[in-house]
Amino acid sequence: MAARPWTLRSGEVWLSVRLTPKAARDGIDGATTLSDGSSVAKIRVRAVPEDGKANDALIRLVAQALDLPRSTLRLQSGATARTKVLAISGDVQEIDGKLTAVFDRQT
Repeated sequence: MAARPWTLRSGEVWLSVRLTPKAARDGIDGATTLSDGSSVAKIRVRAVPEDGKANDALIRLVAQALDLPRSTLRLQSGATARTKVLAISGDVQEIDGKLTAVFDRQT
């Protein structure tokens, strides 16, 4: 199993993501390790990678999975790349627990 794909920061959690747009269905498929050794969440969305649609779908999917308002998530980096970082604001320990629960279900 890959290491957890998120890091705890002051007031927020950064989630590293490998996004697959134009997928058959939306979903979080666990974590994997990239060739550079970094751990990322494997997430797929049906949205196309045009005009930020896939990024919006990513934020919506992660917010729903964590039961958080969409306003607490923002794209930290990777707007046009497949590998992205989402910043999730709020109670860091609560978010850590929710992410752990989501990724434990994937194994």
